[in-house]
Amino acid sequence: MSRVIPVARARLLGLLPGRADWAAVHRSPRRDLLAGLTVAVVALPLALAFGVTSGLGAQAGLITAVVAGAVAAVFGGSNLQVSGPTGAMTVVLVPVVQQFGATGVLMVGAMAGLVLIALAVARLGRYVRYLPTPVLEGFTAGIAVVIALQQVPAALGVSDAHGEKVWAVAFDAVARFVVHPRPAALAVALAVAALMLLGARWRPGLPFSLLGVGAATVLAEVLPVDLARIGALPQGLPAPSLGFLDLAALGVLLPSALAVAALAALESLLSATVADGMTVGERHDPDRELFGQGLANLAAPVFGGIPATAAIARTAVNVRAGAASKLAALTHAVALAAIVLAAAPLVGRIPLAALAGVLLATTVRMVEAGSLWALARATRGDAVVLVLTFAVTVIWDLVTAVAVGVGVAVVLALRAVAGSARLEQVPLDPGEHSAEEHALLSEHIVAYRLDGPLFFAAAHTFLLELSEVSDVRVVILRMSRVTTMDATGAHVLGDAIRRLRGRGITVLLSGITPAHDQVLATLGVADELRREGLVFTDTPAAIRYARAVALSAVGQPRVVAGGDSAAVNGEVRRRTSGIPESQ
Repeated sequence: MSRVIPVARARLLGLLPGRADWAAVHRSPRRDLLAGLTVAVVALPLALAFGVTSGLGAQAGLITAVVAGAVAAVFGGSNLQVSGPTGAMTVVLVPVVQQFGATGVLMVGAMAGLVLIALAVARLGRYVRYLPTPVLEGFTAGIAVVIALQQVPAALGVSDAHGEKVWAVAFDAVARFVVHPRPAALAVALAVAALMLLGARWRPGLPFSLLGVGAATVLAEVLPVDLARIGALPQGLPAPSLGFLDLAALGVLLPSALAVAALAALESLLSATVADGMTVGERHDPDRELFGQGLANLAAPVFGGIPATAAIARTAVNVRAGAASKLAALTHAVALAAIVLAAAPLVGRIPLAALAGVLLATTVRMVEAGSLWALARATRGDAVVLVLTFAVTVIWDLVTAVAVGVGVAVVLALRAVAGSARLEQVPLDPGEHSAEEHALLSEHIVAYRLDGPLFFAAAHTFLLELSEVSDVRVVILRMSRVTTMDATGAHVLGDAIRRLRGRGITVLLSGITPAHDQVLATLGVADELRREGLVFTDTPAAIRYARAVALSAVGQPRVVAGGDSAAVNGEVRRRTSGIPESQ
């Protein structure tokens, strides 16, 4: 414990920003400022929409974009990342709001922030790169469907839909709409979504989401239509408060906090990886990114914000707008704060259906149909993981989907690796024996070469194959091509040796690497063979000994090429080390 605390302190200090982190600001501050303003224009309707969808209201979304966006920009590990409320996070938060209320969400956000900081100190950020692509693609497609289902009630103008899962709420909203249709809300949502999708093809640089929301707001004010609005927003950030803290609820809220932390880590690191791929020379620090997201999620609840994460869409806009440093993401947060201060009454008049249209268009952009189709056709295993992750995301929840997807991918990978293990019979070298002697030796000696891994997933197949050996006197197991061996593989090898010896068959081992030899020695496998001198460092020595055994057993003279048989027998019994096995 005395060493753990100083190490943790040193790692924590290493995660803090230094002067070098802001050196890029001086390269092109004007471009960073313009990029930040561009992202703010795109982020405003998204922040409002995700705040409404989360259940805490539009003001919570704005607060999160301002507070978490600024903190993550300063302390994060990417120069290009833009953070705030996201659709994936709202998917996790909706059941938390239903079960624990607004204070529960704030508590979950703060707890998730602490978990993220712990992950950063433990240097676990780098491991996200090992997530399989089918899991990520199925996860993203599932999120898109869930977000779209969440918008169905607002898009249909239904405010009282119910259900335990998001798809159940959507179906209930459709049923209520059929009974009491509200065409105005549906028309606004579809018009905004169409404007965003078609406008992006026509003029990708224009903020059609903001234009669509603005036009819908103006029409809602001018025309006599009944549309639900965002409602009054506070003109400024609320005073910081820790009134949401409830230590008694820590145990109950821990599963939700872990889910939020897992999602925040996953989405943030994926977003940073995407940003790196869109630029030349930019590389994020995954552990510092987790640290920045952890601080952001600690700060946001203090002001009434929801849990935040990096946003792939806003980060992509930031990169395309020419951002080169953290100044752009920080400018985005400051610009949103200015909007809150100056235009809160106007923002409160935005129709909820318009925000639903923004998110419907966003979900369409999230899904890369070509990528999904290519993965589905790649291999049967990839298709299974993709579809399973997608289905679990939509039907259950995101964290369960990632766990199931990764679990199935690991099982399929182990199956593929285990399938690469081979137990192959190899012919004996005739040497200087006559044809009759060689035929006699072939009847009594068999050599097997083990190729690939000998571990728990492949070991039992190996045992079944080896147990079928019969009508021989000597079995040589050539081990030099074994790539890996675990305790299960070692035990199965020992079991196979005991079975063969129990039938009177002499077993010889050759070519054991030092790493595998240590496993076998530690577990006591083949100890009897070692004592009897039946473990050889190379295959030729094992073959010479096997010939001597076989010829002696059938009453033939010990014909051994190269000199005195006693000397050779002494040589083949001697245990040496460090000699590679001949092939």
